Amino acid sequence: MLALARWLMRGTPYAAGGAALASFVPWLFWLGAAISALVTLRRGFASALPVTIAAALPAGMWWVQGDVIPLASILLVTLMAVVLRERMRWGEALILGSIAAAVMVQIGIFSPPAGTEQMLEQLRQSSQEIDQMLNEFANQGYDTQRLAGLVVGGVTGFVVLLAAVACLALARSWQAGLYNPGGFRAEFHGLRLTPKELILLVVLSVISMVLGISALAMLAWIPLLVAGIALVHGIVGIKGMNGLWLVAFYVLLITTWPTILIVLLLGLIDTFANIRARLARSN
Repeated sequence: MLALARWLMRGTPYAAGGAALASFVPWLFWLGAAISALVTLRRGFASALPVTIAAALPAGMWWVQGDVIPLASILLVTLMAVVLRERMRWGEALILGSIAAAVMVQIGIFSPPAGTEQMLEQLRQSSQEIDQMLNEFANQGYDTQRLAGLVVGGVTGFVVLLAAVACLALARSWQAGLYNPGGFRAEFHGLRLTPKELILLVVLSVISMVLGISALAMLAWIPLLVAGIALVHGIVGIKGMNGLWLVAFYVLLITTWPTILIVLLLGLIDTFANIRARLARSN
């Protein structure tokens, strides 16, 4: 894909055309988002604005038709690319992206357009256990429609945020491949949250629980998860381990909750212990 990135960076018309075409094709919105992020990282937001608009217009068409994910992903990844370019801190970009995604969830952008009543009725009819569970929530005083809408919105926001992070990483790898070979590998392997960034995440989580902003509480841990994933990549790189270890790691990460909790714990410990630096010294 590096050849594609090289062709896109020949000029704004190439990048804008590629971003628009990718955003127009179903399920290729991630490529349009990555193109927008690449140009933003390389040239800055002002110069990349025509490319971002070119990617956003077809995505806006999908939004009108009920699919909000493409446009939300493009906006999120562009925002994080601006922060990463200006601040050169992955942690700050991820935290701001998490806040923006939480705001989208909280204001209902990802809620089902036709409401949740029909969805709940279908769930009740499909499973007696779900019907009993929803009745229990209702008896406890919970608004099941609002709860279902929040769950759907939260899961969608989670997916959009992860897609935006992946697009940002792809754009950064393109940028490094074109202008700084090997730079992305070193940058990602060294990604870790600072104690101040971790404290900020904790404060945001506490505030979200106190104020009832559940979306922020759900998404605030994503930067720590990405830091934990970067730690695993860094350890594999330092030890010179086979790439199949990463394949096995991602399979476990996708399929098992305990792996996610372990990665979060590793990211937390690494914030204070700097595990990769210790391993590098020992080697």
